[in-house]
Amino acid sequence: MPDRPSASSRERRPQPTRQDVPQFRAGDRLGVVSDSHGLLRPRVVALLQGVRAIIHAGDVGKISVLEGLERIAPVYAVRGNVDLVPPCSDLPKSLVLTVRGQRILVTHILEEADPAGFDLVVCGHSHIPKISAIGSTRCLNPGSIGPRRFRLPVSMGYIAVSPQGTLVPELRTVEIE
Repeated sequence: MPDRPSASSRERRPQPTRQDVPQFRAGDRLGVVSDSHGLLRPRVVALLQGVRAIIHAGDVGKISVLEGLERIAPVYAVRGNVDLVPPCSDLPKSLVLTVRGQRILVTHILEEADPAGFDLVVCGHSHIPKISAIGSTRCLNPGSIGPRRFRLPVSMGYIAVSPQGTLVPELRTVEIE
């Protein structure tokens, strides 16, 4: 397994660009998480094993979350409204990733994004897992992997690459004790 930069080196390296996104093949999956609020559950780590990359859609809470995710796969993270202290506050507000020619916008708050020109928008903030559409743009909110909020489930998502090269969003409830 190739060495991955530590989270401390994340502060020095440029934010991800299209050039450093791994190449994806049919059958590959991206793990999608949000709203960890400083908590990285062992069950989430287990469910992310085997993904090609991980997207964190904000409200990271603690850099240790990104460090833990980096041990699994390259991480592409944005800051959320609770990421007020460095190094989490240094994360970009949004990212644009290109996977198999399809454009993904990663942002924390969907209502603050312009989905025009994107194939998929990944967001967080509401803690409500949901796959929806705005016009022809699909939207994936994986919910929250962090502390349980109200009666909402702990959840995450995946983006699968179909044999035709399209991106297929999926949701997954995380069973916890």
